[in-house]
Amino acid sequence: MSCVANPESCAPGAMDVTSPVPVFGMETRPGASNSTSPELNLSHTLTGAILANQTGELSEHQQYVIGLFLSCLYTIFLFPIGFVGNILILVVNISFREKMTIPDLYFINLAAADLILVADSLIEVFNLDEQYYDITVLCTFMSLFLQINMYSSIFFLTWMSFDRYIALAKAMRSSLFRTKHHARLSCGLIWMASVSATLVPFTAVHLQHTEDVCFCFADVKEIQWLEVTLGFIIPFAIIGLCYSLIVRVLIKAHKHRGLRPRRQKALRMIFAVVLVFFICWLPENVFISVHLLQRTQPGDAPCKQSFRHAYPLTGHIVNLAAFSNSCLNPLIYSFLGETFRDKLRLYIEQKTNMSALNRFCHAALKAVIPDSTEQSDVRFSSAV
Repeated sequence: MSCVANPESCAPGAMDVTSPVPVFGMETRPGASNSTSPELNLSHTLTGAILANQTGELSEHQQYVIGLFLSCLYTIFLFPIGFVGNILILVVNISFREKMTIPDLYFINLAAADLILVADSLIEVFNLDEQYYDITVLCTFMSLFLQINMYSSIFFLTWMSFDRYIALAKAMRSSLFRTKHHARLSCGLIWMASVSATLVPFTAVHLQHTEDVCFCFADVKEIQWLEVTLGFIIPFAIIGLCYSLIVRVLIKAHKHRGLRPRRQKALRMIFAVVLVFFICWLPENVFISVHLLQRTQPGDAPCKQSFRHAYPLTGHIVNLAAFSNSCLNPLIYSFLGETFRDKLRLYIEQKTNMSALNRFCHAALKAVIPDSTEQSDVRFSSAV
């Protein structure tokens, strides 16, 4: 068609509908050969991804590739730490159950909740196309399962911070009620609170959405507000308050020179606990809060109003960050503590029958986890 017949076709920026559209930076030029070198193809692909990133628009394929890459990184590096680490906490502490302390009971329950959450994360992190969110029953079941274990993990972290403060600042008074019986009762109540915080709201909202075809428990705004409040704001405030009080108590004990190395280790551990919890859970809760503050477009279909459909890549990234907290908890709460390291060393020494392997494992443990003292007996007292 000529410019005289259709002047608009010659206007700057006009595009021929029938012309091929470049995909991911792969431009097609008239007369150019289709057999380009791999280096040129990769260059065009990266250029297209960079340009799309600069304009703030990524295609579905690019989002899928980025999400798959991040999922592989999580599976290779963080998942083994969380899976093996939580199993070790359970096995080692149960093996020494006759010497189990009150913090060990909390460690075991925290490891159980984190282990379930980490194992279930493989389903979540590779659900890149968000298919099961379109299935009402599967979406609701997965959301219930994840939320119960999420609440239990966060509630145990919160209660452990309170227990540490009571044990340190109120040592004399806490001896009356800080018993194993009360610790077991506390663990049972925490699990009941986690189940109740999930099932009670689910029952209430499910009665209101029985006729909704696209109803999913995770997409109800009342549930999301409850998750942000009970799952982040209140726990983080309690954890921050308890550990700030612990820091103040430790700083006041600076006069005792013998406690300085122990105090420095405790301060580093406290800093790691608060920082990791904040970094891992903040992105998801900010992501949910931003979605909750946005108004639903009247023209949107109910199935497409979920923030997972609107921002799949962002939702995938914040999910990975949240799961990372359950992977890093074993490192922070157990492997950085002297009590569990001593138990792990003794456990390996008892399980290795061959003397050569025993000496090798013992030397490797000493190289990786040096002894703080040269005492032959193993200390099982709890540390801050």
